[in-house]
Amino acid sequence: MHAIAIWKPIIVATLVCGTLDILLAVVLTLMRGKEPAGMLRFVASGPFPQATEWGASGSVLGLVVHYGLMAIMVALFVIAARTIPSLTAQPLLWGLVYGLVTYVAMNLVVVPLRFPAAWPPKAMAIGTQLFAHVVLVGWPLAFISRHYLRRIGF
Repeated sequence: MHAIAIWKPIIVATLVCGTLDILLAVVLTLMRGKEPAGMLRFVASGPFPQATEWGASGSVLGLVVHYGLMAIMVALFVIAARTIPSLTAQPLLWGLVYGLVTYVAMNLVVVPLRFPAAWPPKAMAIGTQLFAHVVLVGWPLAFISRHYLRRIGF
């Protein structure tokens, strides 16, 4: 029962957090006068460098890559929260901490390794990425995890 039930918070949080995060990315892209499809191809180009030239299929792949990365971030938290109850007992604190951890992992490690020109990040990018990782990912993830893990007895 618990092995199957653990998938529900992972799926729900991936969809919620992934959608909030990509919607912010779309809004920021539009504010810069760019096309969201191009932004999605850029996301896909992380693991698939040629994706920027793949048109609509590159954009769809960008969504797959985005939600795939989000699923990994979500699953790590949910699995940890199963064994460390304080993660869900204090969702504001641990959502903030996990948002900061994912910010560091993505923006100070992963992105600069793949896209060296992105370093150092601009002040505005730091602010929007911290907002995304804490407010749109960390906190919703912590509250969703608390809701579902308490229902299945964790």
